[in-house]
Amino acid sequence: MLDYIIVGSGLAGISFSERLLESNKTFCVFNTPGNASTKVAAGLYNSVILKRFNLVWKAQEQINALPQFYANIEQKTKAKLDYSLEVRKRFTSIEDQNEWFVAADKQKLASFLDAQIIANSNKSINAPFGFGKVLQTGYVDVALLYDVYQEYLANLGLFTNEAFDYSSLTMHLDGFEYKGIKAKNIVFAEGFGLHQNPFFNFLPLDGTKGELLKIHAPDLKLDYCLNSSLFILPIGNDNYKVAATYNWTDKDSLPTEEGKKELLDKLNAIINCDYTVLEHLAGVRPTVLDRRPLVGEHPIHKSMYVLNGLGTRGVMLGPYLAQLLFDCIENKSDLDPQVDIVRFKEKYF
Repeated sequence: MLDYIIVGSGLAGISFSERLLESNKTFCVFNTPGNASTKVAAGLYNSVILKRFNLVWKAQEQINALPQFYANIEQKTKAKLDYSLEVRKRFTSIEDQNEWFVAADKQKLASFLDAQIIANSNKSINAPFGFGKVLQTGYVDVALLYDVYQEYLANLGLFTNEAFDYSSLTMHLDGFEYKGIKAKNIVFAEGFGLHQNPFFNFLPLDGTKGELLKIHAPDLKLDYCLNSSLFILPIGNDNYKVAATYNWTDKDSLPTEEGKKELLDKLNAIINCDYTVLEHLAGVRPTVLDRRPLVGEHPIHKSMYVLNGLGTRGVMLGPYLAQLLFDCIENKSDLDPQVDIVRFKEKYF
């Protein structure tokens, strides 16, 4: 009997798989539809919500867990995944600058915001009011992570690339059985695919569609991530990711002309050099109505767990939440009530 079955191989599934490997737990992973957001995510990590100058939930704890987590995966897969990269916020007015000064002076933000204004010296960027530098930032090549980690698990005999058939799951007193595989616990980490999960589809996973462009701009010459009405992320060879849109009604993973136009209009207002659009991608982020992840045990079925709702910051949230869930299961630790799905129990059960 295995210790775990994991359903889902996006950021949530990868994070929990890695935690199990570190603890010498036995498990297998089933790929499942609904992870498109991982493959198309920009992978940027930044602890400050720059529109409102708020820290993200548990920002420092997430940042602390991140470097070693991805370093371990890089060592196993022999792939470069984690890149330290400066983020600069583009100011649009003197008022913008003043708000930055006020925010950088706050104790909780001081370690994340540099108080100095950086003058713009790049002729390809329209930024007469300069930039503010965000600290402790970078990005993870999530598309590469998705592919190399699946290959890594497959080489260990731990990965099955087929959609999970919920009707084939049998519950026993001592665990679960799925197509001849027995396990003590099962963790569902399907992203937006949670809507097809008959055990956890009561949870208020909303889903927010995001679209992204990859462009080639030889004259742009950015060596930092530019944050404005969108962000421009350098990914090497004069190529950049340009993102993102937020659509709360469209729930498919197909790129749209409306999304492309929105991105191009915003991009053209920021840069004034030539570029070529290389690729247009879309995915549905697993977002939650109360802006907190979905973690915990099913209210009826014991030893059945969910790890979901990573939203727009999955590369930060994944490692931290995987540790929380692991400690809850293996060490009987209490989950943070802000992420524990028990917060929805009275509403649905």
